[in-house]
Amino acid sequence: MSTTSTTGTTAVARASEARAARGNVRAYLLYVSGKIGGAAVSLLAVLVTSFFLFRIIPGDPVKAMTHGMPTSAEQMATLRRQFGLDKPMWQQFTDYCAGALSGDLGMSYQFRAPVGELILQKVPATLLLTGVAVVIYSAIGLWLGTRSAWRHGSLGDRLNTGVALTLWSVPGFWLGLLLIITFSVGIGPIPGMFPTGGMESGTESGFAYVVDVAHHMVLPVLTLVAVGYAQTLLVMRSSLLDEMGSDYLTTARAKGLRDDVVRRRHAVPNALLPTVTMVFINLGHVAAGSILVETVFSWPGLGGLFYQALSVPDLPLVQGLFVVFAGAMIVMNLLADLLYPLLDPRVGR
Repeated sequence: MSTTSTTGTTAVARASEARAARGNVRAYLLYVSGKIGGAAVSLLAVLVTSFFLFRIIPGDPVKAMTHGMPTSAEQMATLRRQFGLDKPMWQQFTDYCAGALSGDLGMSYQFRAPVGELILQKVPATLLLTGVAVVIYSAIGLWLGTRSAWRHGSLGDRLNTGVALTLWSVPGFWLGLLLIITFSVGIGPIPGMFPTGGMESGTESGFAYVVDVAHHMVLPVLTLVAVGYAQTLLVMRSSLLDEMGSDYLTTARAKGLRDDVVRRRHAVPNALLPTVTMVFINLGHVAAGSILVETVFSWPGLGGLFYQALSVPDLPLVQGLFVVFAGAMIVMNLLADLLYPLLDPRVGR
């Protein structure tokens, strides 16, 4: 009888675990579908916003393109007709949405080239610059934020927090200008050591070209890292401090675990959720780059292209870049949301 009873109990337990597993899968699928639906709605809102937001920018694109050139009224009207600016606003909007949903972002006014091609040409430079910066400042911010929180109140914590708060409040473009004045132009005993801008000298090839690009990257990467690591450090520090008084950490210490193991295996994983969100948002910034920093350093990426388009205004190019920037942020936010349940099983239940 006892054997039969044990077998029956085991079968019931297994059936209960199977039902629980199916329930968890169902809950996760509902969670995922909700997040994907929200992302789709956000992308639609971006399309609508990108069209109407930049229509309120003062200036006539046709007049800006023909500035300084003798142009008759008939020629101006022809240009407006070619770019579809003579159509009613509702028709411009429907044409824009139809093209964007099919992957056609339109034709640039000033470059007379497809917007998609112009964006693809600038993507590598932006990915190189901001990608390297994001990897560096995320690693530094996570490491220093963890150390500062674990030893909160110490001299190192006060120093790290003070420096981070200062750098976080500094505008990136202003810091970039200071670095150019100090290390490119040279000031006092400090000689000019780095280029004032651009991505390459244009005279190197092979390994020398790689070194040349790295030389041009030093100051813009340093600018992005200085501002970005501060934000990561402060968020990670705050999240870990919230976990410091938790009972599970006291229990882990009571079991005789070393302090380093308690921090690494128990405290840090539970403090990662806000930081993961920020890291993914920073990855979304890889597509956008840093418009002002790229402009200050004349970096030939998407940020500089956006600045050029905005100065005309080149509406199709501005709209296309806005959609790419916002779309990258939405996708990265979605990936962070989908990762949450893997880090904390309570999310999505």
